Amino acid sequence: MKIELIPAIDIINGQCVRLTKGDYDQKTVYGSPQDMAQDFERIGFQRLHVVDLDGAKSKHIVNSDVLRSLTTKTKLTVDFGGGIKTDEDIEEAFRCGASMVTIGSIAVTEPDRFLGWLEKYGTERIILGADVRNGRISINGWKEDSSEDLLPFLKKYIDAGVSKVLCTEISKDGTLAGPAIDLYKKVMDAYPQLHLIASGGVSSIDDIKALDKAGIPAVVFGKAIYEGRIDLKELVHC
Repeated sequence: MKIELIPAIDIINGQCVRLTKGDYDQKTVYGSPQDMAQDFERIGFQRLHVVDLDGAKSKHIVNSDVLRSLTTKTKLTVDFGGGIKTDEDIEEAFRCGASMVTIGSIAVTEPDRFLGWLEKYGTERIILGADVRNGRISINGWKEDSSEDLLPFLKKYIDAGVSKVLCTEISKDGTLAGPAIDLYKKVMDAYPQLHLIASGGVSSIDDIKALDKAGIPAVVFGKAIYEGRIDLKELVHC
């Protein structure tokens, strides 16, 4: 397969968790983020997607110590999101070892700040987060829906230089119900040059193969790992 494989670790109270559809009341705890990351590295993964769910809810980074642990105890390339709202937040994420950051809410609420970060840190280090519910962008830990429609929102920032987008279909996230392939194909048809990272709903290796066949460049997946739906050693060698 050509598709880039990116396992995910979501963090609440320093622990690895998964939510269902972004609902903090539907939380399953899976243990130590560091142990999980080291397992991913041992198996052969090179990337890791880390979300500070406490940060997303609190509107500032909370789990910076966990991020620092993940980047110092492994050689994984880590992209980090959740709670990055200020210049201090983004500087802290990079200082703690993140190679890239995923920025969603600020791109909606403070576009000039986002564009400033894009110019300062470069398009290789800034991933635009596009969390979608009913075709529109959601913000602040998915608790608020904006008036931004997905494709025009993406166009605005692609025209400004964005090359990487993490797109999560919220209704699929944590459900193991299969990814929103039609949504991702629509994005790729509109912007074929985009490095699109699909997220949400992956339940099996077959789901990942279907995304690969559809030409999606990368995929983030989490719950399917923790629930034993995906054999990671088999996946790495697909």
